Amino acid sequence: MRLRAPAILLLGALAACTPAAPGSDAEVKSSDFPAAHRPVAPIVSNRYSNEDDRDRLREAVNVMTRSGVVRGMTVADIGAGEGYYTIRLASRVGEDGRVLAEDIVPEVRDRLAERVNREAIDNVSVKLGEPADPKLPEASFDRIFLVHMYHEIGAPYEFLWRMRPALRPGGRVVVVDSNRPTAEHGTPPALLDCEMAAVGYARVGRLTMPSAGGYMAMYEARGERPRPSAIKPCILSTSAPGTPAPKNPHDR
Repeated sequence: MRLRAPAILLLGALAACTPAAPGSDAEVKSSDFPAAHRPVAPIVSNRYSNEDDRDRLREAVNVMTRSGVVRGMTVADIGAGEGYYTIRLASRVGEDGRVLAEDIVPEVRDRLAERVNREAIDNVSVKLGEPADPKLPEASFDRIFLVHMYHEIGAPYEFLWRMRPALRPGGRVVVVDSNRPTAEHGTPPALLDCEMAAVGYARVGRLTMPSAGGYMAMYEARGERPRPSAIKPCILSTSAPGTPAPKNPHDR
């Protein structure tokens, strides 16, 4: 059954036109960013579903193929959990590619590192991230994957802002999530579009993907990164569920 998303007032798209403030990112404080005006789902598990069941549906294969992952790429798996995508991305990019797998829970990070060592996967690095900052190296990634975790990001504008410099030219952010409210462990596509646009990402593709539990959306960074103070948050509407989302009032 297809779940209906709440209507959303899109207020953030043109913030990306304002150049970023001078100085290093380390000088930018969390308090400089707007808060998320929507519920944030708690982290309830480091596993989305059983890996064998996911493989029977060809989830990772479909996502990697549709997102254009090929041999030799450098990719990041943020919120990697037990490593379902990490392991399969490592195989897809091959010995000439690299995978950075990251989680914010130390115990989960440690278990994934043990799995990578146990399976002798040489092209994967595992690190600990922070809830509002993935701490990725600049200009390093062809693809950054956020799989069934976006709704758990408590400070999406700061997270996306700090993540953006890590993309290489032409690099893409790949989001896989369910089409339902964030409080129900999903992200309505219109809300995702708005929050991404507020930080200067443009959607370049979206596919309904039942095999991945919902949909896959891809984004590229466009223009200058906005000043944190210029980012306009996306506001959940009080309209009844199923009502079409109104257009961004800044659009022409």
